[in-house]
Amino acid sequence: MLRPKLPDTPHVPSITAHVPQDHTPIPSVGRSLAPYAGTAAAVVVVGVVLTALLAAVAITAVSVAIAAVVLRSLVGNTTRR
Repeated sequence: MLRPKLPDTPHVPSITAHVPQDHTPIPSVGRSLAPYAGTAAAVVVVGVVLTALLAAVAITAVSVAIAAVVLRSLVGNTTRR
């Protein structure tokens, strides 16, 4: 098949600077963050579930509103004829 030919780009040499890593690790406080992992996961799951429920309610409300407008239009047209 026909394939477009990309223009040739000039090669630009990359300049990388070596930064020495002379950092000492931060001493721990004595508590690990592992006990909070379960709590964080629970908060994320509850947030996802609540967001899904809110989206479902919003979609239902929009569909009911559309159905009400269509029914009102149908009933309004029969009384005019």
